[in-house]
Amino acid sequence: MPEIVEIPIELTRFQLPQAVHARLQFLLDRQDEGYTLSQAELQEAEGLVELVEFLSLLRD
Repeated sequence: MPEIVEIPIELTRFQLPQAVHARLQFLLDRQDEGYTLSQAELQEAEGLVELVEFLSLLRD
């Protein structure tokens, strides 16, 4: 039986700050252009993608 978890409404409205979104886009664009990201950049990008996915789940 699924468990229902109540989430404060403020969290469902949360959006990434523009600077964070821009940083993620920069890292993804560099990777798409064929640049090799450093280990730190890869970890940063992966963490930001996970955060975006989590926020998306909160809105659904």
